Amino acid sequence: MKQVGKFLLISLLIYLAVTAVLITTDRPGNIVNADEPIAFAALTGADYDEMPDLQPYTARDGAELNYRLYKSSTDTDSVLIFLHGSGWHSMQFYPLAKALSAAGAATMVTPDLRGHGFNPQTRGDVSYIGQLEDDLADLIAVIKPQFPGAPIFIGGHSSGGGLVVRFAGGEHGDLADGYLLLAPFLKHNAPTTRLNSGGWARPNARRIAGLTMLNNLGIHWFDGLTVIQFAMPQSVLDGPLGDSATMAYSYRLNTSFAPRSKYGRDLTAITQPFLLVAGLDDEAFIAGQYEPTISQFTDAGSYVLLLDTGHIDLLTAPELAPIIIHWLNDLPFYN
Repeated sequence: MKQVGKFLLISLLIYLAVTAVLITTDRPGNIVNADEPIAFAALTGADYDEMPDLQPYTARDGAELNYRLYKSSTDTDSVLIFLHGSGWHSMQFYPLAKALSAAGAATMVTPDLRGHGFNPQTRGDVSYIGQLEDDLADLIAVIKPQFPGAPIFIGGHSSGGGLVVRFAGGEHGDLADGYLLLAPFLKHNAPTTRLNSGGWARPNARRIAGLTMLNNLGIHWFDGLTVIQFAMPQSVLDGPLGDSATMAYSYRLNTSFAPRSKYGRDLTAITQPFLLVAGLDDEAFIAGQYEPTISQFTDAGSYVLLLDTGHIDLLTAPELAPIIIHWLNDLPFYN
């Protein structure tokens, strides 16, 4: 018995030593943005003069978080909550939210996710893995009484789409009546993902592996360490919105902002109708792989691929709002 205990102790010490090596030998470095792997011009060049102001809501931990509300031009009570992608914030949905609300398709809600935006409590970090899902559930609890009986749709772009998939597979998934996925992130090695998301993501892969090993033991002491950086275009950083960019994530935020490791399980949980739209010129993802990859796990989706459309360009593509409106109008419970 003593020999078994000694063997287990030695094995544990070796395991911990390996995690220490992985974590300490793969630290974030300085990113020199010599090029722009993803073009942000479609967003940085937009006119935001009529954009609604941020308004606060209180999350379950007492933190004050923010969202923008775009009221529908008609009496429709449908609500569409859209989640932004990595590094940015709710402003990215202004052109789309304005178009959909003006058309009377839905009341639009666009939050600044925790750790993002202009004045986050802790930029690039959350308190625990899964907090973004809880924050979204808390936002729904605030919005839903304002529109009693209204269907709630949750959409997201890029990592925001990944968070939508994670939300669907978690404890709050039944809060949504449908989902919209705009070029969603599934996993770094999913068939839909280009290497390092086309150069946008600069992950510390060994550090992530070491922290995952510690998490498997229930050790979360180091989850606040930075594990990924983003190649935000220098033109954005030097512009008037540069201070609002989030350039790096902790392990717990990065994990919270994506489907679980076995992303197929989260996808399988999607029984509500969903629409996926992506551009065939997406710099970060391989649009043609979405349907064959996702349809293995759920048959609830519709897929639309746009020609000559990139990752950020998708958000301002003139075809996008009509596609979403058409999809919403075809849902049996929408009218």
